[in-house]
Amino acid sequence: MQIHRAFVLLALAAILVWGTAAQDEGIKIGVVDIELAVTSSTEGKAAREELARKQREAEAKLQPMFDKYKGLEDDLKQKRFALSDEALFQKQLDLAQLRNELENKKKELEGQLQLDGERLQRPLLKKLDDVISAAGKEAGFTMILRRDAPGLLYTREALDITDLIIKKYNSKG
Repeated sequence: MQIHRAFVLLALAAILVWGTAAQDEGIKIGVVDIELAVTSSTEGKAAREELARKQREAEAKLQPMFDKYKGLEDDLKQKRFALSDEALFQKQLDLAQLRNELENKKKELEGQLQLDGERLQRPLLKKLDDVISAAGKEAGFTMILRRDAPGLLYTREALDITDLIIKKYNSKG
C-alpha cells in the first residue's frame, strides 16, 4: 500500500514536471497543515469553544447518574454482609441496570458530540478549501499539498504556507 502511494506521488511529480517544463515559470509548491489552519482560525477557535461547552453540558448531564451509581455501589459494599441474599441480589441488579443506563447515556452523548463536531467543522473545511484555492491562484502556486498527505514524508519549512492561509481565512471572515 505504501509503495502504491509512493508510486502515485512519483507519477504525479513526473507529470507536474513534464507539464510545467514547457512553461518558462518554475514550479512553486506549498504545504498546508489543515488541522492547524482550522484550529488557529477565529471561526475554528469559536467552534472549538462551542464544542467544549457542549462537552461540559454532556458531562453535567451524566454527573447525577454517576453520583447515584457511586452511591449505590458504596451502599452495597457497606451493607453487603448485613443484607439477605434476596436483598443483595436486588441491589446488584439495580446497580447493573444503572450501569447500563449510564453507559447507554454516555454513548448517546458521545455520538451527539461527534455529530456536533462534524456539523461545526464541515463549513470551516469548505471555507478553508476555498481560501487555499484562491491563495494558490493568487500567489501562483503550481500545487499545494496537505502536510498530513499520504506519501508526504518531509517538506522544508520554507514551503509551509499555513500562516498565510490562516491570515487569509481570518480576513475573509
